[in-house]
Amino acid sequence: MAKKHVAFSKRVFAALGIGIVSGTILHLAYGSDSKIITTTTDWFSIVGDGYVALLQMIVMPLIFISIVAAFTKIQLGEKFAKIGFFIFVFLIGTVAVAAIIGIISALVFGLDASSIDLGSAEHARGTEISQKAKEMTASTLPQQILELLPSNPFLDFTGQRTTSTIAVVIFATFIGFAYLRVARKQPDNGHIIKRAIEAVYAVIMSVVTFVLRLTPYGILAIMASTIATSDFGAIWTLGKFVLASYAALITMFIIHLIIVGLLGLNPWRYLRKTAEVLIFAFTSRSSAGALPLNVQTQKSRLGVPEGIANLSASFGLSIGQNGCAGIYPAMLAVMVAPVAHVQVDFQFIITLVAVVVICSFGVAGVGGGATFAAILVLSTLNLPVALAGVLISVEPLIDMGRTALNVNDSMLAGTGTAKLTNNLDKEKFNSNQYGDLSTDY
Repeated sequence: MAKKHVAFSKRVFAALGIGIVSGTILHLAYGSDSKIITTTTDWFSIVGDGYVALLQMIVMPLIFISIVAAFTKIQLGEKFAKIGFFIFVFLIGTVAVAAIIGIISALVFGLDASSIDLGSAEHARGTEISQKAKEMTASTLPQQILELLPSNPFLDFTGQRTTSTIAVVIFATFIGFAYLRVARKQPDNGHIIKRAIEAVYAVIMSVVTFVLRLTPYGILAIMASTIATSDFGAIWTLGKFVLASYAALITMFIIHLIIVGLLGLNPWRYLRKTAEVLIFAFTSRSSAGALPLNVQTQKSRLGVPEGIANLSASFGLSIGQNGCAGIYPAMLAVMVAPVAHVQVDFQFIITLVAVVVICSFGVAGVGGGATFAAILVLSTLNLPVALAGVLISVEPLIDMGRTALNVNDSMLAGTGTAKLTNNLDKEKFNSNQYGDLSTDY
C-alpha cells in the first residue's frame, strides 16, 4: 500500500481491520484462555508492545523540543502572553465542559460499579491501580499541585514520576522564555541558539518518522492480541459503560464543532480537514504519536501559524485532554461513588469538576494517562481507587475515542487561538486544497 502511495491514515485503518479480523479468528478457534493464544499473543507483543515502547521512548524528547521550538517560531513582536493565554483557556475550559458531559452521561445511563461482578483480571488490575495510588507521595491537593514542578528535570526526562510529563512541559516553557530573553538582549547568541534548537528538532522529528512508519504493524499486532484475549462476556456486561462513554465523547466532539462555528469558521470544512489525523489518533491510541500530523494539519490545512500550532499541539499532550483527563475520570467517579456511599449531589458535582480540571495537568500522551488521571481524581475525592480496574476489558475500546477527542481538542485550541489573535490564514482554511499529510510516512 505504501508503494502504491496509499494515504498513511488509510494504511493504519486497514491494519486495524486486519487486526480485528485476525484476533476474532484466533479467539473463535482457540478461546481467550487457551495456551496457544497465550503463546501467540506473547510473540505478537514483540511488535505491538514494542511499538508502544518506541512511542514512549519519543514522548519526553518530543514534548520538550516541540515546546522549545515553538518559542523560536513566534516572532518577538507578537503578544506571546496573549497567545499562551488563549491556548490555556481553550484546553482548560473544554476539559471542564468535558467533565460535566461525562457526569451527565454517567447519570443518564445509570452507571454503578457496585452492580458489576469483578473477575480475576479486574481484581488484579484493581490491585495494581491501588499500588500505583500508594506510590504517589502527595496526599492532599496542594501537595499534588506542588509535585507538578520540575525539582529535578533530568529525573523527569526519564519519566520516573507520575507527574514527569507536566514537569517537562514546565521546564521546556522556562527554556523557551529564556530563549526569548536572550534573543531580545543578545541577538547574535539568540540566532545561534535558534539554529541549534532547529537542528535538534529536525533530528527528533526524523526519529518520530521512523517510529510512525511502524504504526500499521503495531496497530495490527495490538488489535489482534486485544481481540484474541478479550473476555467478550465482560465486555457485554460493561457494554453500558462503553455506550455511555461514546455518547459523552461524541457529544463533546459536537461541542468542539459548535465552538468552531461560533468562531466564524465552517465546522464541516474543519472536520474534513482534520479527519485524517483524527483517524490516525483513533487507531493508534497515541496523542504523542499523532503530534507531527497534528502540527502539520494545523499549518498546511487550517491556516494556523507554525508557532501557535506547535504550542497548542505540545501543550495538548499533557494539559486538558478532554477524553482521558475530562470525560473518563468524571464518569468513573460518578460510577464509583455509590460503592463508597457518596451521594452524587450538586456539591459533589461542583467539587468533581474542579478536581478534574486541576488533575488534568500532566496526563501523558501515550497509554496510561487516563489511569493516572483517574487515580488522582478518585484519591482526591477519597473514593475507592481499585474499582477503576472494573474497566480493564473495555479500556482499549474506549481509549480509541478518548485519544481522537484529545487530539481534536489541541487542534481546536490552535485554530481558536489563531482566529482570536488575528493570526489565522483564512484563505488557507477556506481552501479546498487538502494535500497528503503522510508523504513522509
